[in-house]
Amino acid sequence: MIEFMQTDSFLIMLFVLVVLLILGYIANIAKLSKMQKNYKEFITKLGNGKDITEDLRKYVKRVEKVENTNKEIINYCENLDKNMESCVQKIGIVRYSAFRDTGSDLSFALALLDEKNNGVVLNGIYSREMSNIYAKPVENGESTYTLSEEEKQAINKAISK
Repeated sequence: MIEFMQTDSFLIMLFVLVVLLILGYIANIAKLSKMQKNYKEFITKLGNGKDITEDLRKYVKRVEKVENTNKEIINYCENLDKNMESCVQKIGIVRYSAFRDTGSDLSFALALLDEKNNGVVLNGIYSREMSNIYAKPVENGESTYTLSEEEKQAINKAISK
């Protein structure tokens, strides 16, 4: 092997290899130079010659601001959803005639319930001499007070909606 390295053939092969490597290096420099030129043309806006990187920075800041705003909106909506659970969402009403001597169905039972069927049932009893309204609390669709048939119907209507 050492004898081959000392021959002219080896030196010629080594010279050809070095020339090929130099040509490859020059070709790579030319390609890199062309890519840099294309990159500069791309980065520079057409028309006014302004650098696009500042616009990209502004765009990224705007996107971050929108993302933060979206997070705030999502949190706000989640809070609204939690608050809505305790708002009146279900309504049931039953009109009836409380007394035989009064015409029309002027008395009523009105159930106002939240998502978990908690709330109140109102019973308005109308007679010719007076009108009274009674309120009873409702928890899970039930009341600790005795309910009239009309109040039960109003609660069942509200729950079924």
